[in-house]
Amino acid sequence: MNSRVETGLRAGLVHTVTADDTASAVGSGDLPVLATPRLLALAEAATIAALAEGQLPAERTSVGTRVELEHLRPTPVGETVAVAAELIHVDGRLLRFEVVVTDDADLVVGRALITRVVVDRESFLERAAADRLS
Repeated sequence: MNSRVETGLRAGLVHTVTADDTASAVGSGDLPVLATPRLLALAEAATIAALAEGQLPAERTSVGTRVELEHLRPTPVGETVAVAAELIHVDGRLLRFEVVVTDDADLVVGRALITRVVVDRESFLERAAADRLS
């Protein structure tokens, strides 16, 4: 693995909640607020961003393997969330990120611990294809 993957890598993103992001739109509830599955997708996107910019060799990528997520407060359509991810643990191919999501008032909307594993792209896809045939 590339030695550039070290604890402390960080990335963030900002997202304005739209009707497509709501619990009622994604089927995780019936309220017009940020859906938990969308919160998770934003958190994962921030972890991917932390690994961007050549942190991994081109033939490698990371895949999610474990998530612990707390969705603490609702965020209505039109509000903005800021998602900040930090790589807090590296153990060989295993990468653990801490993610904090805040709203316009700087209140914590959610927190996550996301574990990703570095894999060889080609081998991973070959195994996935072989698993479908078994």
